[in-house]
Amino acid sequence: MDATGCGSQLTFWKVGQQQVTVDFEGGQVVTDAGLLLLRDFENRLGVIQQLAARFPDPRSPKCVVHSVEAILTQQVYQYLAGYFDANDAQAVRRDPVFLALNAHSPDQELASLASGSTLSRFAYSFTRREAELPLQERAVLLEQRDSQLERIAVVNRYLVDLFVRTRQERPAYVILDLDATDDPTHGQQLLTGFHGHYDQYQYLPLLVFDGQSGFPLAAWLRPGTVHAACGAVQTLQEIVEQLRTTWPELLIIVRGDGGFAIPAMYEFCEREGLLFAIGMPTNAVLKRRTEETLAQVVTEFEMSREPLQKFQVFEDYQADSWSHPRRIVAKVEVNAQGTNRRFMVTNMSGDPQGLYHGFYVQRGKVPEQPIGELKNGLGADRLSSHGFTANSLKFCLHALAYAIFVLHREATVSIPEVSRASVATVRNTLFKVGALVKTSVRRIWFHISATWPNRELFLRVQQALDQFLAALLTPRTAAVSAPLLLLK
Repeated sequence: MDATGCGSQLTFWKVGQQQVTVDFEGGQVVTDAGLLLLRDFENRLGVIQQLAARFPDPRSPKCVVHSVEAILTQQVYQYLAGYFDANDAQAVRRDPVFLALNAHSPDQELASLASGSTLSRFAYSFTRREAELPLQERAVLLEQRDSQLERIAVVNRYLVDLFVRTRQERPAYVILDLDATDDPTHGQQLLTGFHGHYDQYQYLPLLVFDGQSGFPLAAWLRPGTVHAACGAVQTLQEIVEQLRTTWPELLIIVRGDGGFAIPAMYEFCEREGLLFAIGMPTNAVLKRRTEETLAQVVTEFEMSREPLQKFQVFEDYQADSWSHPRRIVAKVEVNAQGTNRRFMVTNMSGDPQGLYHGFYVQRGKVPEQPIGELKNGLGADRLSSHGFTANSLKFCLHALAYAIFVLHREATVSIPEVSRASVATVRNTLFKVGALVKTSVRRIWFHISATWPNRELFLRVQQALDQFLAALLTPRTAAVSAPLLLLK
């Protein structure tokens, strides 16, 4: 019996002549050893390190135990490992893997990472400076508020900078995919609201992705009842300016659904020389102008009973709020379920069917799939802080975690079973790896079983990551990986 009065050995059934027995003498065993490989890759790119250098931090230096970089690293890797809530910090703050990720040795006496309370205070930019002064005399409150707001802008600017510096060559064009998504709330979160379309209390974040890689370029949390296009033009303007600072003549294409069909969006794109294809809500005028085409497809369907689509283009369509006519592509279809008409406004020339199927509906891959991975794979819809800016920062860090994952995906493009897999699949296949931890004066060993079925895949991924870094980083910018992290 141990000190708690519980048995130290459990005996179960027999397998032939062998008794199945469990004891608690296995030493230090961890379950997330695969994160070490991802951390080495990310660390050599300097992703979190460079963001931390830009981060406003109003905390009093005398009270700081965990640096900005340490907190960001812990938070991002918790998300990547599937620990989505601040309370989950209690489960990992003394875990040898997470200690090693933050350059702490498991042998260090009383070594631990930030608690859930510390992570929450950090999300609020909490500081005790000037706490002895009356509220109206505390200049630090303004500093705290400025920090809360600036952090969100810093992360969004950084996402674009990270995208630019991790391209191995200048892209011929960049597609900016905009979308809004529902983020349900279940508590007393500030600025939540009931949205009739989704029939729930929620936030309504704005997300922008690179249309080819799915790399997140913007992640803005918004109140739950705002218009889908709220802040979209300003967000696009900032992204376009950053991209063209590096690539002045870059061709940029904007793609979005009907929620972004507002005159300000079209005018901005035309003024900045951007191509665009944006869904157009149905209205009485467009219905009337497609009635003849609809009648034709219905007649042909009744004769053949085969699903049918036809496309129609209006070059002269001008809504009352538009300053001039614009091109409308109309898709008219009929099948066994009935008829359907869809519309798209664009300044792109070419075959309407090719524009619609070859470009616009590719939104099913980006941004729909990245949004699904953010929410289902990285828990971006679990924003449980009370304050809006705290939840906004958390949402940004979820996007940063996804950016790291996308870079991992790009680096392993030669390994389809990894590069085409979802966040959850890669987590279960490569990140959730059991290992026995042993330490010496010069090494921290994570011993992974030789019979682990994904061993060869793990080694192929390591080789692919090294090749990606070798092609991307120059000797001047390449970082030395942490000598403590050694996988066996």
